[in-house]
Amino acid sequence: MAGSDALSEHERRQAWERYKRIRSCLDAGVLATTVAREQGLSARTIERWVARYRRDGLTGLARLPRADRGARHFPEDLVRLIEGLALRKPAPTAAAVYRQVVGVAEREGWPTPSYSTVYAVIRHLDPALVTLAHDGTKAYRLAFDLLHRREATSPNDLWQADHTPLDLWVRDADGTPVRPWLTAILDDYSRAVAAYRLSLSAPTALTTALALRDAIGRKADPCWHVCGIPQTFYTDHGSDFTSRHIEQIALSLKMVLVFSEPGMPRGRGRIERFFNTVNQLFLCTLPGYAPNGVPPSGPLLTVPQLDAHLRDFVLEDYHRRIHSETRMAPQARWEAGGFLPHLPESPEELGLLLLTVSKARKVRQDGIHFETMRYLDLTLAAYVGEWVTIRYDPQDMAEIRVYHHDCFLCRAVCQELAGETISLKELIRTRNARRRELRATLTDRAALLDQLLGAPQQPPPVESPEPPVPAPPRLKRYVNE
Repeated sequence: MAGSDALSEHERRQAWERYKRIRSCLDAGVLATTVAREQGLSARTIERWVARYRRDGLTGLARLPRADRGARHFPEDLVRLIEGLALRKPAPTAAAVYRQVVGVAEREGWPTPSYSTVYAVIRHLDPALVTLAHDGTKAYRLAFDLLHRREATSPNDLWQADHTPLDLWVRDADGTPVRPWLTAILDDYSRAVAAYRLSLSAPTALTTALALRDAIGRKADPCWHVCGIPQTFYTDHGSDFTSRHIEQIALSLKMVLVFSEPGMPRGRGRIERFFNTVNQLFLCTLPGYAPNGVPPSGPLLTVPQLDAHLRDFVLEDYHRRIHSETRMAPQARWEAGGFLPHLPESPEELGLLLLTVSKARKVRQDGIHFETMRYLDLTLAAYVGEWVTIRYDPQDMAEIRVYHHDCFLCRAVCQELAGETISLKELIRTRNARRRELRATLTDRAALLDQLLGAPQQPPPVESPEPPVPAPPRLKRYVNE
């Protein structure tokens, strides 16, 4: 009976039936011819079974496979014809392939295959080949391409971010039913939510920056501990993630940006799974839930009400529930091991970095021109003709922050937007002071040259007084005057 474990159930059952026949023959001393006649077999077959049983035991009684098992007795071109017809697009039925193959076989003088043979050839085609032929390259890559799965080894090692429209209708400020967008940032290691943001409009780079600011900074809620600067920020190829704004933020925070392949959502399954959790466990319990996309009748929530419900779900339910893959609650896994997040030096620095956009501009004589507007500050008088970096909040264009060689200079103001004005007298005073400063520098340099080169000392040039600014006339004049 040794080696019987290697047999399949069907082979073991056949071998056991043969064993009983041989055993009855050997135990009763019956001749092999008598047993063969009773069992309807030849005496040579019984003798061969007995010899195999004595040599190999029950394993020797298993049916031996045929040497030509799996081989087809048809021309190779006929098999290739069946495969070629089956791989056409759109995918044909096996019956259609069979009818075409029979016609070609009769015309070429080949043996005519049966329907089962044609069906067997089609069924044994490589699934990857079938997917590539019928569904295209994208479906093939999604199903059969090898993946490099990014695995985070510690909290804040890798963050994933994405947007999704919710299967829920809410009321906007006018009472109109609208579907909100959810922007979420997830810690890959712990599956904890670093931040989320709800909006009624399609996500933009500013929405992503605001969510990233909330994720990095410390939370006002003491129960929400996830914070810090991640080492890698993993997103898709959306225009909001690939914008210059997000790129500048990543450079300033020393954060690596990684994008998934365009049109290939693989690798971001964890953020997608969180969205499914929100839809299946949270939204279905709220008024306005509509997976079919049609606004339901009845009362709807406002965005602040939805935000309050979502915050309770994330902090009280999702963060405390045991995750099926990590076997730990997301919040507990993020806090395990005494992890200390890396934070910005100050909240002001983080707000300035994430809420403003950086641009390079040249200081002109009448200020800094940007977006068809003119920004002016008296400090810019010393930097006319030089390139500076400006930072501005897209939601507040009344002022810009001006930097020179990464050093803060001033806050330049657009007078039309800010309601602040700089008088002509202040401008003249600043302009004259700057000119006197430059002339003093020239005089100092000339004196140094005369001292070192031995030239006679020249008196410094006398600055001509500035012409007074005429006072505005008190009487009304005609336009031709």
